[in-house]
Amino acid sequence: MPPSDAPSLDPAETRFAVLPADDRLRAELHNEVHARPPARIRLPALVVYVAVLNDGISREAELAHLRKLPGQGGLTLAQLSGNFLRLRFADHTLKWERHTEFTRYSIVQGLPDGALQGQDEAELIRQLTVDVAWLAATPGRTVAAIMMAMVDGEVDDPEAMRRQADAWFEGRVTLASWLGIRRSCVMTDFRLRDSGFERLLVISPPGTTEPRAGRISQRLLELETYRLMALRGLPVAKELGPMLAAAESGLADITAGLENAEATDQALLGQLIALAAGVERATATHMYRFSATQAYYGLVQQRIEQLSEAAIPGTQMVGEFLQRRLSPAMATVQATAQRLTSLSQRIERASALLRTRVDIATEAQNQMLLEKLTRGQELQLRLQSTVEGLSIAAIAYYVVSLILYAGKAAKGAGLHVNPEVLAGALIPVVLLAIAWATQRIHKKLHHDAAAAAAGMARPPH
Repeated sequence: MPPSDAPSLDPAETRFAVLPADDRLRAELHNEVHARPPARIRLPALVVYVAVLNDGISREAELAHLRKLPGQGGLTLAQLSGNFLRLRFADHTLKWERHTEFTRYSIVQGLPDGALQGQDEAELIRQLTVDVAWLAATPGRTVAAIMMAMVDGEVDDPEAMRRQADAWFEGRVTLASWLGIRRSCVMTDFRLRDSGFERLLVISPPGTTEPRAGRISQRLLELETYRLMALRGLPVAKELGPMLAAAESGLADITAGLENAEATDQALLGQLIALAAGVERATATHMYRFSATQAYYGLVQQRIEQLSEAAIPGTQMVGEFLQRRLSPAMATVQATAQRLTSLSQRIERASALLRTRVDIATEAQNQMLLEKLTRGQELQLRLQSTVEGLSIAAIAYYVVSLILYAGKAAKGAGLHVNPEVLAGALIPVVLLAIAWATQRIHKKLHHDAAAAAAGMARPPH
């Protein structure tokens, strides 16, 4: 127990008093779990859902669009900072959510009378609680648009559910699944209407809670959105196919050129650089889309698993249909991404081979250059030896000439000296002396050079 005179902590200040300072991201990361609370939907209801790509669309533009709604002129940018906003109106709610690549708008309203009795689609759109002109002016490009009717009914009678769905799907063949151990049923035909919307029908037993209906709605809408976003990588993969085939053929030609000794390194290097630049540009441009496709596909699989589907006799399940249709497309995208990565690696290996070839050629050229330098040095040494021999003879000539003049001078001074005999007798002595002096100079130079080389080779202390 703390002493009775210990200061009491204000509850509002307790966290600051007993904990270190918060990391700058703590509150944001902690509140992420509450960032997108599920909707609460009272049956029967109509959910109008539109997802638009927000590339180049600023948050300010979306704020300006939301301000056009009745009574929302006072919205601020701070209210959109959490990427989620729910607006409540008298007869509907609107939810705005901004994601990395798309923004989605969900409107939940009461189900119009006659919606499930074959009502004309134009009449159904006129009964939307949100202004159609406002919906058409939504900034961005539509990637998904869904009208989902959510009603209560008997989910244990497949025939009754099919009759209930006939008018909503205009008699088309539908896919259907029980969700959550026959607690609800979902039906769809994956068809786009003239209005641009596709339709879903969810039938839940009477007494289904609003949170459960909201969770079902959220999972189904996310499933369709992520499916379409995952498929955005398929056109890119198909577009890259011819380019990859041409690049692989070009790389094969370059590799064959490496085997051919007649192909010049400069030509091969130019071709390889052009090929590598094209592949790297394609990688930088499209690899994000391939990675995003895999991420969205993972979310699709997760949402299908969360639906906990069960088969309705005589009808294909929604998740099974999506898996069968999505798997080939995702395999194509994955194979294209792997081809692009593999091609980049093969180009790198070809570059290494070309560098090796260039290095070998450079070493051969350096060897030839060294041999030429060695032969030049040998010739220079021979020339130097010849010049030294001539130099000895020349020096001896001048020395003997000096001796001759000295003898003549001594004879002129009265000494009995024969200058010619003296000069001739000293020629061998002069030659030996000059040769000895030259040899001493060579030894001195060799000794100094050896000492300098030893000093350079000695490791530093």
